[in-house]
Amino acid sequence: MKDTLVVIIEDERPAARSLQRKLMKLGYSHITLLHSVEQGKQWFKTHPEPDLLFLDIQLSDGLSFEILDELALACPIIFTTAYDEFALKAFKVNSVDYLMKPIIEEELEAALAKYEKNHASKQPSLDMTELKALFAPTRTSYKSRFSIKIGQQIKLITIDEIECFFSENKGTYAFCSDGNQYLLDFTLDQLEKLLDPAIFFRISRGFLVHIKAIKSIAVHSNSRLKLYFHHYGNAEVIVSRERVNDFKAWIE
Repeated sequence: MKDTLVVIIEDERPAARSLQRKLMKLGYSHITLLHSVEQGKQWFKTHPEPDLLFLDIQLSDGLSFEILDELALACPIIFTTAYDEFALKAFKVNSVDYLMKPIIEEELEAALAKYEKNHASKQPSLDMTELKALFAPTRTSYKSRFSIKIGQQIKLITIDEIECFFSENKGTYAFCSDGNQYLLDFTLDQLEKLLDPAIFFRISRGFLVHIKAIKSIAVHSNSRLKLYFHHYGNAEVIVSRERVNDFKAWIE
């Protein structure tokens, strides 16, 4: 087993554990999991820097760049991100390693090989102003597709193919117009931030729906609305009572 000290900062605990398992499979056994900007700041104030840091960009309590700003970390960093390729150009310009979510083992191995080859050298300085601007919450570009690993294949799914996203048994799924559904490495909360709000609406805690997927709308009990889709019919899709007014404004 490798003696490398690794820290993963990832707010999605299933994603963090998945990355941890992949690293352990590759021989990395000394791994610490952290889940927020604040937790990261507090941990680094009382612990030495790790040999390698995996850093999710968008955490539940802010951008992870806040940790780098405050603590001026010098350890090698591999960023993980769910953002589209336009933003990744910044990583190449600044010679920063990155991994797109969901993380594929082959790409993880390649990033680790690069780290191990150059681990004695210092992390290149980051243009933090440029990076933070690219990933600012006010960004107007939204996710246009997803890459799904199916066995040894990677399938690309565009936003227009997806009727809805839903949560089931602690997993998040995309249901497509061809009748197939795919498990994603995202939560609905994350997807809500990544998708164009003009196209997708969060109708309840368990559903995020595409405007073009709605076939008809019916009045339901307790002032709620029931949606019918062109293809999805696995379960009743109800607009929660507290979101009905916003939903009506959205469809208009």
